[in-house]
Amino acid sequence: MPSEKIKIPEEVSVLLKNCKSSTCFTSSGDLARAAVGGDDNNSFEVKYDIEGKGEFVEAIVHRVSNGVSVNYTETYMRRRDPDTLLVADNKPSDKPRYSEKYGKEFTSLRDETLKWLENQDLGYFYFQIGPAQFDYYGIAIAPANAAFFCFGLSLLQKIINPDEVVQDISIKSVVYVAPTFRHTHFEGKQKVVHNRTDEIYEIFSYNLYPGPSAKKGIYGVLLSFGENEGWTAPHCSAVQSVSPYDNITTFMHEGASGGGKSEMLQMIVREPEGSVLLGENTITGERRSTAIPQFCKINPVCDDMGIVHPSYETGGMRLRIMDAENGWFIRTDSITGYGFEPQIEKLTINATEPLLFLNIRTNPGGTALIWNHTEDEPGKPCPNPRVVVPRDAFPGVVNRPVSVDVRSFGVRTPPCSAEQPSYGIIGMFHLLPPALAWLWRLVSPRGHANPSIVESDKMGSEGVGSYWPFATGKKVRHANLLLEQIITNTVTQYVLTPNQYIGVWKVGFKPQLLMREYLTRRGNAKFRSDQYQYARCPLLGYELNYLTIEGSKIPSRFFKVYRQEAVGFEGYDKGAKILVNFFNEQLPQYLVPEMSDLGRRIIETCLENGSVADYEKLITIK
Repeated sequence: MPSEKIKIPEEVSVLLKNCKSSTCFTSSGDLARAAVGGDDNNSFEVKYDIEGKGEFVEAIVHRVSNGVSVNYTETYMRRRDPDTLLVADNKPSDKPRYSEKYGKEFTSLRDETLKWLENQDLGYFYFQIGPAQFDYYGIAIAPANAAFFCFGLSLLQKIINPDEVVQDISIKSVVYVAPTFRHTHFEGKQKVVHNRTDEIYEIFSYNLYPGPSAKKGIYGVLLSFGENEGWTAPHCSAVQSVSPYDNITTFMHEGASGGGKSEMLQMIVREPEGSVLLGENTITGERRSTAIPQFCKINPVCDDMGIVHPSYETGGMRLRIMDAENGWFIRTDSITGYGFEPQIEKLTINATEPLLFLNIRTNPGGTALIWNHTEDEPGKPCPNPRVVVPRDAFPGVVNRPVSVDVRSFGVRTPPCSAEQPSYGIIGMFHLLPPALAWLWRLVSPRGHANPSIVESDKMGSEGVGSYWPFATGKKVRHANLLLEQIITNTVTQYVLTPNQYIGVWKVGFKPQLLMREYLTRRGNAKFRSDQYQYARCPLLGYELNYLTIEGSKIPSRFFKVYRQEAVGFEGYDKGAKILVNFFNEQLPQYLVPEMSDLGRRIIETCLENGSVADYEKLITIK
């Protein structure tokens, strides 16, 4: 039964007392063993009797030498549905409400959910929400046979052993997991209902994919706390990059799902002969490489969720950030064979504690290899293979707040040519005035061929800071917080970088990695006026005139896309028009009375086709 030192809601206490049985898990190792049905099993089916459907197997779980491997029986369940979140309460929110979508209050379904859970054998555990110095704690309650879901959450947010709790703590959030309701109430779709009461933030997870609930659900809790208290939880990775000359530069990389956050923590992979491939021309097949004799050393800070809190401030003019997670939900779709990412391969194969693998082909009792991606159909690998790794497993991981030197934003771009124009006109990287950097965070393009979520043919937006899909409050409140963050940290440099394509060149994530290498070597040195100019498309800020890394010049086609023969000015300008139209579609929603005066002026500058010089005047760089 619940610990006397942990204060939980009375309703939770009653549920755990009245259910068929309840087991309190006190370590991730215990949950890993329970995920496969106990020590005697190497394979386990997570299945339920569904009214009108009979027995349904949600997932097949294997015990492997390096942890637990989970494969969903439905292709749909292997990626996050972007339309998952619903708000049940009546507090201020711009998100879809359960009552509006279904024409009735959530109360009856909530009662039905708790009644269903009462008739189950349950497993539960306590966990820390966010950094250890925060007084935020949660409890997760799920059917005992869905222990793999709880195992994943216990890695992402640190599990707490109630026997080791010294001082009294209060639970601020409850995660209820009821997977059968996906079939009986939501037509098989992933749904997660957020219910913000005055005392407790409730999450009702009606599916077993941890992305929208265990991962992003808790993110929503942090965003709500920050919204109420006046701080932010950026959707970002961060890394300290140490140059061969011992210069340290801290990068914070934001972006929508698929925008390169986890990849910012990875090393560049060399070609067999030792060169670095810049890209391959998708029309001619030409390959272009460069030579970099020594790469920078990487000290990871965070992988996907950060905390920017007033307590981290030191009186400087740089943003300070700390990791919001205990473990990282790493996508491995870019790792397609041995040797593509040696560090992660080594960490996951020789794991010192059990890891959680999702959408990876495994055999019971074997070893999960992160490049063996489950196939959605014959010959088509799942684009969203994942592994959850405790952050402490990474060498050199930074466990304190750090000051950000470069704040980059990643955009997943499609190929662009004059014949098939698109927004793939972004060069290797662009320098952005702070005001323009804020606008990119408001629109946050979801981008081309997103591997993390269920596909949509239309170019989408993830909204404020690229974390809007996980927030439950008001867009304008988050927009104002992000702007305040930018105007008070004026030493930070802002950069925009693409991934996947630059014009007709297939480049993967090389642009942001080479940007990291280059800017680390520069340190705090300012760019000379002849090194950059206003971009042809004002939304792209400044474009580079030339770029040299370790004596190797990067061809101008990679940072002035209109110089590519297949693109030219015609293809570039059509792509620029697509970007302009996208910004014009997304920004008017922020012109509400609560928007700050400065924010309103920045948005109006964009809607009036302002120049880069116009954006420069709005926020001064130190």
